[in-house]
Amino acid sequence: MKKIFMTLLVASLFFGCKENTAYQAILDDPETFNGAMKQLTDVIVYDIFSPPVASRVYSYSSIAAFEVLAVSNPDTLISLGGQVTDFTTPPAPPAGINDKLASLHAFLTVGKALIFSEDKIDAYRENFYQTLEQNGLPASVKEKSLAYGELVAKHVMAWADGDMYKQTRTFPKYTIRNETYAWKPTPPDYMEGIEPHWNKIRPLILDSANQFPPVPPLEMTMDKDSEFYRQLAEVYEKGGGQNEENTQIAKFWDCNPYVSHHRGHAMFATKKITPGGHWIGIVAIATRKAGNNFSETVEAYTRTSIALFDGFISCWDEKWRSIVVRPETLINQYMDEEWVPLLQTPPFPEYTSGHSVISRAAAVTLTDFYGDGFTFEDTTEMEYGLPPRNFNSFLEASEEAAISRLYGGIHYMMAIENGVDQGEKVGDFVVQNLQTRRNKALATK
Repeated sequence: MKKIFMTLLVASLFFGCKENTAYQAILDDPETFNGAMKQLTDVIVYDIFSPPVASRVYSYSSIAAFEVLAVSNPDTLISLGGQVTDFTTPPAPPAGINDKLASLHAFLTVGKALIFSEDKIDAYRENFYQTLEQNGLPASVKEKSLAYGELVAKHVMAWADGDMYKQTRTFPKYTIRNETYAWKPTPPDYMEGIEPHWNKIRPLILDSANQFPPVPPLEMTMDKDSEFYRQLAEVYEKGGGQNEENTQIAKFWDCNPYVSHHRGHAMFATKKITPGGHWIGIVAIATRKAGNNFSETVEAYTRTSIALFDGFISCWDEKWRSIVVRPETLINQYMDEEWVPLLQTPPFPEYTSGHSVISRAAAVTLTDFYGDGFTFEDTTEMEYGLPPRNFNSFLEASEEAAISRLYGGIHYMMAIENGVDQGEKVGDFVVQNLQTRRNKALATK
């Protein structure tokens, strides 16, 4: 009898211990962070944030998550303090925290502070914490981890408050200019220009918004022998959706967060991920294929989101300096008043192409992290009814994202090619000046 009792006691202790630590397996799983990032993306789509503003949400949230891990694991990770503009390293964590739980809490707390639909983040967070508790998360660990995550989130948000975002909300809107080659709002909604003061937002790694200005746009003229007219005619020929393969490419990389549809007197809109959101989706795909652990997953998102953020600042600096007219405006005025581009023209100046800049910056950063020749199937757009596309590298994907703007009828080749060059410089600078890991042998080990 005594022997049976001891056997049962040992078994109960074993299984009790196993049950009580089940929460750790959830926190160790990188899919836990991928799920949190997807939730943030879903809220960004729901709230209809513009591409530049969405990049701000992704970057600050990711930085908060990374900093918890960096200060908790200083032997392997390097804090962004002193690397990112005006950012200081948060205080060290107290004993007894779970760094992954604190990281997730910091991520969700900052994310909630930067979006509108706070209830969606609250519901996700509370459901997640309840699941952890049901799987044995000790109350003391939860309390300490969430408190530290909150501390880091406040640290990040206090720093974020100094980036001029709030001030630019009060700056004057762009005043439409009558010059032929100056940007003007386009149909069907004739929306006002988005973020004309984004170049005043503080960069993260770049020295300034105009550190990497592209070459000036071509001289704009309707002289049929000019290079500009040739490029305009190219948009007219290729940007209306006549080629099936090109149409598929254009739609795959559309990434317009708000597309309006007009049927007679009725109007409805569809919402999708932003260009940056598409690359955040690619990060998720890459982390899964590479078999990244939790820390490496957060690191990949952080590096990419920083490149996206600075890429948008660099691109928007040029957009609102050159204020180049969109092809649709000139084609309707001088070539064909009935012509409509395949994609809905976004509400901001043409030069340079935002998708070309940020896609290249992200691709350069991801290539540095995972290596060249990283093949992947991009399933990001499947939830929007589009089939996946396969790529032999991140750079190849960025090339397709860039040319998609011609096929969509919304950019001249000068904005695409020079946008890729601009993004390459931004990405290279981020890679050269951002260190997140003490051992450069990264996730592909």
